[in-house]
Amino acid sequence: MPDLGKYADTVLSAYAASLVLLVALVVLTIWRGRKVRREMEALETRVKRNG
Repeated sequence: MPDLGKYADTVLSAYAASLVLLVALVVLTIWRGRKVRREMEALETRVKRNG
């Protein structure tokens, strides 16, 4: 790891914040995709029942 000097705290906290935000975006995207998939399956089931 390079020597960051007096900026080490700032740089490392920026890296940490970026990683946290990326993980949050991935988790929210997966969660939303699963929710939409369930809603679409329910809609398809209703349409099949009603002809």
